[in-house]
Amino acid sequence: MKASGMSLQWGLALLVLAALATAGCSATSSSSGDALRGEQVHAVCLDCHGTGVYTSAERKIKSLPALQKEVTRWGDYYDPALSAKDNEDVVAYLNTHYYKF
Repeated sequence: MKASGMSLQWGLALLVLAALATAGCSATSSSSGDALRGEQVHAVCLDCHGTGVYTSAERKIKSLPALQKEVTRWGDYYDPALSAKDNEDVVAYLNTHYYKF
């Protein structure tokens, strides 16, 4: 009886840890993109502006959909344009590090 109680405790502990890990992953980004890769892709954006546009009190981006729209719009200026995956990753990076929507 004692062994099955111990197994139940371990099972519950693993279930709680899995739930916490899942919650932690979704809290880091509201996008399906890869923030780490997005940081690398974002380096090309720094050719025209620094990160001050993301932290300014007058910043224009007020929601995740607005961020997605602007990243896509500016990504089209590159030749070749940023891919949909690139855009998702940049949105994940910016949202994780600056916007936190």
